[in-house]
Amino acid sequence: MNTLLPSTLHTIEALDRQLLNDFRDRLRVQSVLSRPLVSFQANKTRAAYRWYKYKEAFSASLVEYLLCSYGNVSGRILDPFAGSGTALFAASAAGLEADGIEILPIGQQIIQTRLLLEREFHLDDLARLVCWQTTRPWNHTDTRCPLPTLRITEGAYPPETQDAIERFTGAWRQENTSVQQVLRFALLCVLESVSYTRKDGQYLRWDRRSGRKQGKKPFDKGPIPPFDEAVCAKLAEIISDLRSGNEPQDLFAAEPPKAGAVRLLPGSCLELLPGLPDAVYDAVLTSPPYCNRYDYTRTYALELAMLGVGTQEILQLRQQMLSCTVENRAKDLLQMNPQWASAIAAADSQELLQAILRYLESEKERGALNNQGIPRMVRSYFYEMACVLAECARVLKPGCLLFMINDNVRYSGASVSVDLILSAMAERLGFMVQNILVLPNGKGNSSQQMGAHGRDPLRKCVYVWRKT
Repeated sequence: MNTLLPSTLHTIEALDRQLLNDFRDRLRVQSVLSRPLVSFQANKTRAAYRWYKYKEAFSASLVEYLLCSYGNVSGRILDPFAGSGTALFAASAAGLEADGIEILPIGQQIIQTRLLLEREFHLDDLARLVCWQTTRPWNHTDTRCPLPTLRITEGAYPPETQDAIERFTGAWRQENTSVQQVLRFALLCVLESVSYTRKDGQYLRWDRRSGRKQGKKPFDKGPIPPFDEAVCAKLAEIISDLRSGNEPQDLFAAEPPKAGAVRLLPGSCLELLPGLPDAVYDAVLTSPPYCNRYDYTRTYALELAMLGVGTQEILQLRQQMLSCTVENRAKDLLQMNPQWASAIAAADSQELLQAILRYLESEKERGALNNQGIPRMVRSYFYEMACVLAECARVLKPGCLLFMINDNVRYSGASVSVDLILSAMAERLGFMVQNILVLPNGKGNSSQQMGAHGRDPLRKCVYVWRKT
């Protein structure tokens, strides 16, 4: 142990070891849990799941693995952080009903479009998509729809790409609402690839060709495809997957289960969860935002702008979301719901969490943090997550399981064992920790942390908790 560490860090390390020892018999390294399986990577070859690159998603294969391994083959599941809907559609394909809560408009659009394509898209509509993919009608019209922008997205596209997008969105007005929605979705799927930007966690990273001011090492994202090439390839992919889904099944293959109903609840889970009835779900399967400073309203700014989300709406979204970025203000949780007193007490009494919060406040006071909002963010994250856990325990049927994918983090040299802290709070809020499934390869901490504190691999886990 580094004897130069401040005593508060010694305290954190001792409490972390103690909590790790408490859960040691339930931490299971699972070789099957590869990084691709618990990320979007394994979706890249899956029909429908591959359409939109939602980097924060986990894979449909992970959902199938968990449901199969733990025997949840019937009933109704909930995902309170639905994202692009992976848990919902994978569970539905396994025959379960699935409800999802999602606050980001881009996640809502992905889920709504997939539901439209499954329920209401007809052969005539598919024929129109084929027509768009083959004849490119936007190149034969003067009708344009001005490109909606936000301050942080201005100049995001080469001029010829912006011109093509405006003609594309102008031309689709001639189609019925179903075809329009799918064309809009195809456009959303390619915005990043045809832009000067790349999603980079906390912000959009800008290519040197954009003309924006660059750092010491200018960023080059590589080839930027022409708009026509990118959108036609995406339309071809969607058409191919829709056609393969309608092909006759092997007469000798096992009959697949009847797909369960999928329901989207748009909005904040902190606002919507308390309105759900008690003990109605047979499982919760989710991955909340990580405590890693990622600002989804910035990384998905191109898509939000295209969907017509304005600056004030984005500011409001940022504050309504689960606190995971330094710009989140503290929420008055008891004012939001007086029933959360026990959840707040669970966070108040968690020794490791409180030691971390004291340490981060002391680091803030001596000016050692690279952002003064980190202590507030970490505190808000765990207190809000405690309220989410209390609600999940309430809506789950007795004896049923909650699966959660999450990452551990590190700030100013302090390892924040999110898995252990949340599991300890869960045990106070109506759960029994059955397993904490650990990926065999830990994730490295950030380059800034490695420079100051050395490489310290962090656990990435899937929690398996059972409602007592």
